[in-house]
Amino acid sequence: MNKKNKKFSTKAIHVGQNPEKLYGAVSLPIYLTSTFKQEEFGEYEYDYSRAGNPTRTNLEDNIASLEKGKEGISFSSGMGAISAIIHLLSSGDEIIFTRNVYGGTFRIMEKIYKNFLIKPKWIDTTDLDALKSAINKNTKMVYIETPTNPMMEICDIEEISKICKKSNCILVTDNTFMSPYNQRPLTLGADIVMHSITKYLNGHSDVIGGILVAKNQDLIDKLRFIQMSVGAVPSPFDCWIVQRSLKTLHVRMDRHNYNAYEISKFLKKSSKIKAIYYPGLKRHPNHEVAKKQQLNPNNESVFGGMISIDLGSLTKARKFVKKLQIFTLAESLGGVESLVCHPASMTHASIPKDVRKKLGITDGLVRLSVGIEDIKDLMEDLNNSIDKI
Repeated sequence: MNKKNKKFSTKAIHVGQNPEKLYGAVSLPIYLTSTFKQEEFGEYEYDYSRAGNPTRTNLEDNIASLEKGKEGISFSSGMGAISAIIHLLSSGDEIIFTRNVYGGTFRIMEKIYKNFLIKPKWIDTTDLDALKSAINKNTKMVYIETPTNPMMEICDIEEISKICKKSNCILVTDNTFMSPYNQRPLTLGADIVMHSITKYLNGHSDVIGGILVAKNQDLIDKLRFIQMSVGAVPSPFDCWIVQRSLKTLHVRMDRHNYNAYEISKFLKKSSKIKAIYYPGLKRHPNHEVAKKQQLNPNNESVFGGMISIDLGSLTKARKFVKKLQIFTLAESLGGVESLVCHPASMTHASIPKDVRKKLGITDGLVRLSVGIEDIKDLMEDLNNSIDKI
């Protein structure tokens, strides 16, 4: 079978994982080395692990294949990957962002890159007319999250890519909430796909990492140079752990998708929940867009494992979280274990309160990262906590 024609689950297990040549080990060794022997001056495949490492290459090749990209460029964190993207820009350039992004993305732009005269614009990228109006001669990049964190807004990647191509802008899509199992933005016209590896790709809450995937060789070469020069690279050990986790990505994502979908229908019945934000519900304003672009490898519409609910007040949110026994109050998402987060005081605390309010990130909002535990246990845990408020 041609390598390109292999199915998702086969690629997740085998790309970058050929048994090693020396002893035939099926589980590849970790190349815990900082430097490599050279036979002659300047003749080498690898010279120094900041510039490249076999374990890292294996991981990058694997994720690139799942995203249907040409190459992957990995980093020591998701924010390291985002920083590398911004390094593609110059002083005076403008970048348009989805208004409702991860708080760390907002913070780094407003607190750090503004000092380098790179101007961010925060708009509703679900509104295509608003996007067209925001683009000007200085706009060099459009950066979208879809679904957004934590309001679960859906941006139409294919339509936005058409706008970006007309305006000669690079389109970056943060695909962290979906994973390549649920959505593959490069096939919809995006130029760069970004992931926090920490989340679904690793899926076990034990590694911090980030990756960028692209098809265009010029972009790849620039990002590879930034990766090597800045040096925010992941360790070989972390790369090996993530590579092992990817072998079960398709199995995990199926359960995340199923559990969250069933829980969204369950939560919809409660009169104590002020609002539910989940693109799998037909009443979600962007449901049809999600249905169109969020497709698993079998071409079935899927909606991910993230749900946000508004309980109406900070007091009710606190009571709800305190009574939970399976869902753990913690930062992050995408692990096998279910987590609950209070965005206003955690992931989005760096965003000014008036901006949070406009976005709908109220003090009563909680975000659920639905894990892969037994669905009946998760529903019982949520039901018991809802009853207490």
